[in-house]
Amino acid sequence: MKKGEGQASGEVASRLIDQRILDLEDWRGETLARMRKLILEAVPETTEEWKWGIPVWSHNGIVTTGESYKKVVKLTFIKGAHVPDPTGIFNSSLEGNARRAIDIREGEKVDASAFKALVKAAVALNGAAKKKAPAVKKAAPVAKKAAAVKKAPVARKKSAVKKVATPSGAKAKKR
Repeated sequence: MKKGEGQASGEVASRLIDQRILDLEDWRGETLARMRKLILEAVPETTEEWKWGIPVWSHNGIVTTGESYKKVVKLTFIKGAHVPDPTGIFNSSLEGNARRAIDIREGEKVDASAFKALVKAAVALNGAAKKKAPAVKKAAPVAKKAAAVKKAPVARKKSAVKKVATPSGAKAKKR
């Protein structure tokens, strides 16, 4: 599957991620495989997905994406700006209001325990956001909606229909 094609989750997504790692054939594949392993160790219930032609790891919402470029493997945390980062592991996309990323270059190693803590914090944030989500309002029954429409004031527009004068006492006809 080429980048940008389709979406998948579960076993299909896991196979697509496996294939991406194999296709990279260099340090980027090794790096992506190592980071994937750390994500799944940190939160074993994480779901692997394939969206936008890239690996995605989710738990009550997207936790991180894994992109590979010529000189960097980028792990973007969708809500990273709200995730505590006491060790300063985020090193990219620091100016945004929502996302934060970790760019890993050839030869660089990421502190495994700090990374796992970051993943756990992102999952916790997703869980907290899910609990705080407002309940969806039920749609009003059709009869109540109809009554509300009848009571609502109607703005009168000038009619495009002209009234024609009739003989005395007769009502005007509309054309």
